[in-house]
Amino acid sequence: MRSTTNTIWAVLGLALILVLPAFAGGQWVKIFTSTTTFALAAAGAGFLYTRLGMVSLVQVGLMGVGGWVTLRLNHAFNFPFEINLMVAGAVTMFLGNLIALPALRMRGLYLALITLMFAAGLDIVFTAKQFPNGAEGFWGVGTTFAADMRRPVVAQSDAAYLRYTMVWLVIGFVLIELHRRMAPGRAWALIRKSEAAALASGVNVTLYKTWAFGLSGLLAGLGGGLLAGSLGLLDSATFRASESVMLFALVIVGGARFWYGAVIAAVLFRVVPGLLNNWGVDADLSLVIFGAALLHAVMTAPDGLAGQINGAIRTLIPSRKSDNKGAKA
Repeated sequence: MRSTTNTIWAVLGLALILVLPAFAGGQWVKIFTSTTTFALAAAGAGFLYTRLGMVSLVQVGLMGVGGWVTLRLNHAFNFPFEINLMVAGAVTMFLGNLIALPALRMRGLYLALITLMFAAGLDIVFTAKQFPNGAEGFWGVGTTFAADMRRPVVAQSDAAYLRYTMVWLVIGFVLIELHRRMAPGRAWALIRKSEAAALASGVNVTLYKTWAFGLSGLLAGLGGGLLAGSLGLLDSATFRASESVMLFALVIVGGARFWYGAVIAAVLFRVVPGLLNNWGVDADLSLVIFGAALLHAVMTAPDGLAGQINGAIRTLIPSRKSDNKGAKA
């Protein structure tokens, strides 16, 4: 049954990659590209929460770091986009490892507060220094553009770049799934159940916690770098600490246990405000919608919207077990 559900979602995902960029308008191509990049960060937050039971409220801040590094390397050295993106991911992975240090001794609310303080610190740095835009000087910040953002050769147009970001999102999901199925996934499951039992079994708790935060940071950095490639200019208001809190809340609403829960979270995060703007409604109304959705998830849908969708699919598709029983009868 699970394989059937995953196949359905894989087919839908492939259809979106092929069809969506061709039919979306100019403004919506940008919005969907932004949605895809934030889905990478949401996937990292959901992965940490489901595998280790840890709350990270710094994902959007790490996206900002990834975007800053990508812009800086592009404007200062004119490296190919892929190199800029890989370096950005490596930097945020290292920062994720640093954030993991408090996680070695803390969990729950205290760890969440520490990651939130880290996000607030990044917020202050982004506001004070701004993002590089190609101007002269060490930071490369000025009032006008002096250089263009270099994109991948295969993704020069906005529609092609949307497909490019979607492919990176798929790579991110595959990376998480590979970790889940291999030794790290088994170690994380044991750590979440009982750190004492994990230590007694010979699991290196320090290594695997650091590994998890590093992977989460990598996904956020890739998302930030891809967002920089889409827009060519980033604003500090996009990466406020409050945005990290909102993204994590929407991960819960979307369904942290399911990979498409991250997509749902990103769609709520970026598409819903865009729809409200198109309808002439204040985009801040989305906060009310998100609050109601979070209340619904906490009270009636612990697996989020993805869990409810998955349950609906199960009711529509008969399981193999029931088919076998019917055949025996």
